[in-house]
Amino acid sequence: MQDNTTTHSVKFTKMQGAGNDYIYVNTLLYNIPDPSAAAIKWSAPHTGIGSDGLVLIGKPSIMSGADFSMRIFNADGSEAKMCGNASRCIGKYLYERGLTNLTEIKLETQSGVKLLKLEIGRSRHVESVTVDMLEPHFHVPSQYDESCLGEITASFRKFRGTFVSMGNPHFVTFVDDIDDIDIARYGALMETDPAFPERCNIEFAQPLPDGTIRTRVWERGSGITMACGTGACATAVAAYLTSRATRKTTIVMDGGTLHIEWNADNGHVYLSGPAEFTFEGEVALP
Repeated sequence: MQDNTTTHSVKFTKMQGAGNDYIYVNTLLYNIPDPSAAAIKWSAPHTGIGSDGLVLIGKPSIMSGADFSMRIFNADGSEAKMCGNASRCIGKYLYERGLTNLTEIKLETQSGVKLLKLEIGRSRHVESVTVDMLEPHFHVPSQYDESCLGEITASFRKFRGTFVSMGNPHFVTFVDDIDDIDIARYGALMETDPAFPERCNIEFAQPLPDGTIRTRVWERGSGITMACGTGACATAVAAYLTSRATRKTTIVMDGGTLHIEWNADNGHVYLSGPAEFTFEGEVALP
């Protein structure tokens, strides 16, 4: 690891998975003294790089048994526990940048160690990444006050929904016409509802005739985003629980399509989809 005590700038990589775009920094090479401040400054769309947040790739803790670690900071500087799309991008980054030859990578996150399975094509190109997101949870008092009985009121409108924790909290509400929902208005209000002590990610979902589920998301700490991996997983789980889908579901988000399987044998949720490099650059530390 190089000495970065006098470094005033770092090299970064911009990546996106289904339109969920983050700034990635290899902390094996660069130290980020204040990642929260960096996430706020760099994520700004007009004065910064522009992104949904900042992802740090680094060494895992000794006891985790993982190969690498990730930390993720939202555009508002708050730290998230996990992001499915970001973890898929990390799998592509690690393999195509030559940091590993593994096609199954154990990634330490704030919500446990996730297994990334890489599908490799020609010329060492990672065509797709599947993440084992582990089991969903439904009774997490630190994230959800169940006394609300599955109903949230926002601007005098009531939304019935299903709470699903994929490490981070999600509230999935099914609607008849997703194009008729003011995502920014209702999402912002629902995120900070008293039912969610740690705030919440909000998914608005509409089952379509072809069996797919059209989903839009308001991400805690970032606002409207093009996609959300854990949100897609939560939507698929909620759809199965409410008899709107099978255990294998295709989730269509603003930025692309994600494939979800809630495995009946081990209870784990698997997230699959593409990951892409956008551009690289160098940026001053805040």
